[in-house]
Amino acid sequence: MTATATAGPPVIPAAVTPRSAARDIAIITRRNLRRIARTPQLLVFTTIQPVLFVLLFVYVFGGAIHTPGLSYVDYLLPGILVQTVLFGGTTAVALATDLTSGMDDRFRSLPIARSAVLAGRTLADSSRNIITLAIVTAVGALAGFRFHNGAAAALAAMLLVLAFGYAFSWFSAFLGLTVKDPQTAQIASILPIFPFIFASSAFVPVASMPGTTSACTVTVGWRWRRQISAGSSV
Repeated sequence: MTATATAGPPVIPAAVTPRSAARDIAIITRRNLRRIARTPQLLVFTTIQPVLFVLLFVYVFGGAIHTPGLSYVDYLLPGILVQTVLFGGTTAVALATDLTSGMDDRFRSLPIARSAVLAGRTLADSSRNIITLAIVTAVGALAGFRFHNGAAAALAAMLLVLAFGYAFSWFSAFLGLTVKDPQTAQIASILPIFPFIFASSAFVPVASMPGTTSACTVTVGWRWRRQISAGSSV
């Protein structure tokens, strides 16, 4: 005799609630943080670049740049902090890698909130930014940087920088999901940053720029972010 196999009723996944979505996001964030912990070289190399920028601009170019009313390191570091969360983001490359490796398909097959994959990735990158910003700030302090408006203003400035980096990580996520190739995603996520960094007041005062460049700097919109960040140090 042969037994007849009967298919059971289809398994209907539970409805996604805010509580379950928060739990899924926490799980995916923890998974991404574990990946960062297992690849410490990623944290090392994302920290080396801004540290080198601080040392080079302060000790090599700082003597040739005049910033009225404050030391050059106090002028420079807020812009370096914003640059750090931009260049240090790996959201686009990581998501493109998950797409090409099939990891994204595995996530889709799990009974988790669809938003958990993106939110978990961006939150993990923001957590890494906290460590990087702390190291860069410590190096800046060794180079002479000081907070002059108290701990509350310093904390507010750091939170503003982290919020800006978190917002940019969602733009990077859009690029990674659009190009779907890790190498292309790396280039695509870096190109938009260059105008915001080098056509800005991050390294030199706007008053020292030609008229056209100065107007472009204000139009780009970097200036107000830098001034708010610098409010903690001037």
